[in-house]
Amino acid sequence: MSERITASDLARMLVAAAQCLRERHEYLSQLDSVAGDGDHGTTMLRSAEQMDAAAQDASLETPGALLKDTGWRVLSVDGGASSALLGTFLTGMGEAAGEDDLDCAALAAVFESGLNALFKQTKARPGDKTVVDALAPAVAAIRSAAQAGNSIAAALQDAATAAETGAESTKALVARYGRARLLGEKTLTHADAGAASIALIFHGFSQPFLAQREN
Repeated sequence: MSERITASDLARMLVAAAQCLRERHEYLSQLDSVAGDGDHGTTMLRSAEQMDAAAQDASLETPGALLKDTGWRVLSVDGGASSALLGTFLTGMGEAAGEDDLDCAALAAVFESGLNALFKQTKARPGDKTVVDALAPAVAAIRSAAQAGNSIAAALQDAATAAETGAESTKALVARYGRARLLGEKTLTHADAGAASIALIFHGFSQPFLAQREN
């Protein structure tokens, strides 16, 4: 892979992210059963199917087209807030991606666009024990890497680490949104399922670039 991300690179990222969700969907449902109805893993499985379907669509030849299509496919999943927020994030990324290949700075702007789109749909912010606790630091890590002149491979690995750390941090938080908020301090010690999903997705995003970073 080059120092620019193409639509083909993005497709590989989506496939890898989908695989990570499939491998851990039972764990995600276990997390969701603490404060929700235990179907988060199933929702992420259906979202993963849509991510795969978009990645395999040869007609989606530009980064923007691929990301917007992926987002709309995920939005079509009947999974409540989880699929709606993930779809909104991906669609927002597509709005900024356009037709050209993406260098690290452009990639950071694309992820920021996705996060801003999500912020228009939810009032949740870092500290509320939601997807935002993993997503916001992951996006910030990509921007920091771009500003430091680091490679795309390094930026995505930093983002994966930040997302995982963010998801882990939700164990110490009290839920403030969704059904989980009704349980109050009973949500302590358990990671938020949505944040855990974001960590898995970013781990998948980084996978196609691992060999490049090692070289």
